[in-house]
Amino acid sequence: MEEKHTTDTFEVDQRLTAHGTYWAGKMGTRFYTALRDQQKILGTPCTTCNKVFWPPRSICTFCFSELKDVVEIGPRGTVETFTLVTYTEPIHPRTAPFLYAVIKLDGADTGMAHFLDEVEIDKVHIGMRVQPVFAKDRKGNILDIQYFKPI
Repeated sequence: MEEKHTTDTFEVDQRLTAHGTYWAGKMGTRFYTALRDQQKILGTPCTTCNKVFWPPRSICTFCFSELKDVVEIGPRGTVETFTLVTYTEPIHPRTAPFLYAVIKLDGADTGMAHFLDEVEIDKVHIGMRVQPVFAKDRKGNILDIQYFKPI
């Protein structure tokens, strides 16, 4: 009979870094180029569902129709929910503490998480109106919107 060996479980604390290139696709490229070059925020309308998505996407989440058109949305919007991040992780683009909020832009039916700034935590509320502050040195990514601030 074969002898069985057992060992206690153990944990290894390690961090992995993976470098790579990401292609945003045709719709993402249009979105990030407009954000970088014109400070315009684009959404994609679904004429079947009568919804506008932000950030833009190529396929409707509800009916799976192909989405080809873009419309300018925002730039103002409304805070749908928010949280205070109190810890720092290497993946965070900011050092804690900072505020994240889901922002539903005017003209859009979906929201997206982004930073809130120029506001104290006890002044933030659901329904608060906000506007974007664009980065001075835009690179063609979502951080071209540096953060949203109260109107």
